[in-house]
Amino acid sequence: MILQKRYTPFFIVLLLVLLACFLINISLGSVAIPLSDVVASIFGGEVEKSSWNYIIQNYRTPKALTAIMAGGGLAVSGLLMQTLFRNPLAGPFVLGLSSGASLGVAILILGAGALGGFMGGILLNDWSLIIASALGSFLVLLAVLAVTFRIKDTMAILIIGLMFGSVTSAVVAVLSYFSTAEQLQQFVFWSFGSLGNQSWEGILILSLCFFIGILLSLVSAKALNALLLGENYAKSMGLKIKRNTFIIIVATSILAGGITAFAGPIAFVGLAVPHLTRQFIKTSNHLILIPAVLICGAILMLLCDTIAQLPFTEYFLPINAITSLVGAPVVIWLLVKKRKLLF
Repeated sequence: MILQKRYTPFFIVLLLVLLACFLINISLGSVAIPLSDVVASIFGGEVEKSSWNYIIQNYRTPKALTAIMAGGGLAVSGLLMQTLFRNPLAGPFVLGLSSGASLGVAILILGAGALGGFMGGILLNDWSLIIASALGSFLVLLAVLAVTFRIKDTMAILIIGLMFGSVTSAVVAVLSYFSTAEQLQQFVFWSFGSLGNQSWEGILILSLCFFIGILLSLVSAKALNALLLGENYAKSMGLKIKRNTFIIIVATSILAGGITAFAGPIAFVGLAVPHLTRQFIKTSNHLILIPAVLICGAILMLLCDTIAQLPFTEYFLPINAITSLVGAPVVIWLLVKKRKLLF
């Protein structure tokens, strides 16, 4: 308890930074809205212009909430994979979930295009893309889970997950080869990732996936602490390796699969944020690491989205490009400075 109280000021600062980034993200865009009006709109007060209230309520707040859940969820799932496989280069999509989602979307776009005209327009909409992405991730998840029941070695599971990703990527490449330029363009735009255009119904479903995934992650915290010292030590502590591995993989799949379904494949965050967080908080206790990584991931995603929307202009950059351009140099600098990854 005393150890956890040490980190209270750290979490207070993180939450304040998160709140500031949330308000700034909603305030900035093609139309700049004063922070006072942003706060008033969120809490049901009067806003100077009715158009500002509409923008905040129907576009920017859902986008900011999506950024928080996407950043936090991917960061936590990356932490789970790095700990489970004891590999600093593991990320949330190491099990092939992103490739499965890409396969589902590629099949939908190609199939809808082949049907053409009226039927293609019916099939190809935002919700159909979400469902196709989720189904693709789910099928890969089922395949990975089937493997976990037969194989005890976590490194073998990691390799098999990478192989599933390679197979699905190959199928996507074949489908892309036979696609038209218009279909390829639509698929590429989806692969850029997007936090916008989310309905409140979509936010509700994403929130359900997010909270279930985070709850399973917190339940697995003690198991993750034991796995850091190796499977033999974990077994000597009475840990049921297969059951806990199953729970950790399900938690990662719910978080990464749900986020990919609604926001597309977002790179870098899940891989780098756990390492960035460990630079500031020197602990291996996952009861502390998980919430810290969650908040740091949410902050980073909000900052990247604020940059991506190019304030005071009408242009939007791909969120995938910004997460890599902003985050990768920071990680490189930390590695050069510290000369090693904290793991």
